[in-house]
Amino acid sequence: MGNSLGCSASGERLVSAARDGDAVEARMLLELSPALARYSTFGGLNSPLHFAAAKGHLDIVTLLLEKGADVNARNYCGQTALMHACRHGHWEVVQMLLLFRCNVTRADYLSGRTALHFAAHDGLVRCVRLLLADFIPSGPLEDTASSVADGGDSQMNSGSSPTSSLGLKFNEPARVRYINKPADGGVTALHMAALNGHFDCMQLLIELGANVSAVTFPYGTTSNLIGAGSTPLHYAAGGGSLECCQVLLSKGASRLTLNCNGWLPMDVARIFGRRCLEPLLSPNSHTIIPAIQPSSYLALPLMSILNIAREFGLQHTVSSVDESDLCAVCLERSCSVAAEGCGHEFCIKCALYLCSTSNVRVEFTGPAGSIPCPLCRNGIMSFTKLPSTPTEGLKSSSALTFCNPCILNTRSVDSPATVCKAEIRRNRVAALSSELVCPLTCSPFPSSALPTCRCSDDDPCGSTETLDGSEVQSPRPSHSTSTELDKRGEQDVDRTTCSGMFWSRRSCQREQQCNAEINA
Repeated sequence: MGNSLGCSASGERLVSAARDGDAVEARMLLELSPALARYSTFGGLNSPLHFAAAKGHLDIVTLLLEKGADVNARNYCGQTALMHACRHGHWEVVQMLLLFRCNVTRADYLSGRTALHFAAHDGLVRCVRLLLADFIPSGPLEDTASSVADGGDSQMNSGSSPTSSLGLKFNEPARVRYINKPADGGVTALHMAALNGHFDCMQLLIELGANVSAVTFPYGTTSNLIGAGSTPLHYAAGGGSLECCQVLLSKGASRLTLNCNGWLPMDVARIFGRRCLEPLLSPNSHTIIPAIQPSSYLALPLMSILNIAREFGLQHTVSSVDESDLCAVCLERSCSVAAEGCGHEFCIKCALYLCSTSNVRVEFTGPAGSIPCPLCRNGIMSFTKLPSTPTEGLKSSSALTFCNPCILNTRSVDSPATVCKAEIRRNRVAALSSELVCPLTCSPFPSSALPTCRCSDDDPCGSTETLDGSEVQSPRPSHSTSTELDKRGEQDVDRTTCSGMFWSRRSCQREQQCNAEINA
């Protein structure tokens, strides 16, 4: 129901400034009343940080965080500023939120989507790379082929804890769990990237441990589109991307997996009119799959420079400094970090942007995952701080926040205060009505067009559910002709129950209430 500043005119002015990108107005209001940084709107509970992150106003996002805005604040739908930044593709905002140690593993209330789902849906590879930065050590990347084949079970059962070049413990099972974390209905980030044909995003996710054999749940999925129990290959077949199907097959995806409708990936391609994929997806296919090169978006030094930036800050422009100490890239700030290997020195901000924007599509002498040095073109695997680097640091939010390794560490002993906070958080979520929980089909993703209910009040459509709640499944297509399969697929696509549309409309309306404030 809002907060103590719910009726504040100054709070509404700050919201307007954050939405419009008026940094002067925002700074003036926050200097008069720093508590406005925690203001939230009355209807959608959106904070000024939500508005600034959704619109991509980096300067206002930084200002709000420095003034004490809660980096993990949720709106009425349980969405954070990080989710809004990933939804709209503002990778620089995502980078700033990560520097202030936002929680990347949080899921929204409506459909259990994390920020990774929002980024993967639109193929925002830079956002995906940043979200996974705290899970990837700055060093040689271990072979993840076994984890991809078995869904990461071998990694989760192993007690190994690799260490990065900075001495930080690295939790590989946590990375696999996060990448394969399902939203409601069992849809993973890889499913969403496959459905929309985002090859680069899929390639990066698979190389970092995404399970190519993950199946959606028998409930709460897009059952009238592709079907429950579908793998990413089913979704890629429905999306129609040849490259996406090739990368999945090259990493061990099976052509013979049947979903709950009894459909093979080839059947999904035929139903959705992707005839060009049938030779590749045929169970007896002998099509040669071309070799898939390593992802050009893998940047292993990103974890090292992120931790250095969190400790020492981005360092503002300095005027009184020896020219020999200036960064060779920006010529504005003094050098603070050195690249391991070649030893060339950069400022923290340039090194961070170099890792965040790297897209190596040409071959060079460095190993896979390294980024080319802009001065000598040798591969950089990690950054180290110089001894003369001043300790400046980022001014963290006054809210109690933890870095991702602390959140994912299940062995730590909970203090009474932490237990109380967890209990309050659990009670708050449990107090929500069950109407807030809906399958992933309720999310208003524009590129995943769902069939609409065409029934009227006078002539309601029939339900496909029986009295005992069991679903009517289609027979296996192995004994059906292609014509019968096409007809049955068209009937299944058009057969949407009124009850399903009821839940979808209610949940979409709740999320649209939150987004309407931001998009106003």
